[in-house]
Amino acid sequence: MQKFSNLAGRILIAQIFLLAGINKISGYAGTQGYMEAMGIPGALLPLVIVLEVGGGLALIAGWQTRLVSLALAGFSIVSAIIFHADFADQTMMIMFMKNFAIAGGLLVLAARDMKDTISIDNRLLTRANG
Repeated sequence: MQKFSNLAGRILIAQIFLLAGINKISGYAGTQGYMEAMGIPGALLPLVIVLEVGGGLALIAGWQTRLVSLALAGFSIVSAIIFHADFADQTMMIMFMKNFAIAGGLLVLAARDMKDTISIDNRLLTRANG
């Protein structure tokens, strides 16, 4: 049961990043304009897309889970502060809290031992230990 709940949890948390990254590709110009309007250089958008899509896929596969979880947790917190800190707008406040909740889940995942999980990390660990 634990193997499958770990995989399911990784898929559920990864899908938000994977879909957000794909949407940024299809709405590239609009996303770049929004970033620039918020004071963030639009030239960073390709890095954001790589982090979201690549990080989402890495979480699903269970590859470099600790590192990817920490990177996405930091990204979630920074994104919340930059893009969702207008607490006068209830939607933005909810988005802010959502990003922090996702970061919390990612930090729990980062602290989790990937031993006995359905993941590339576990496969590599098993292979290394004999």
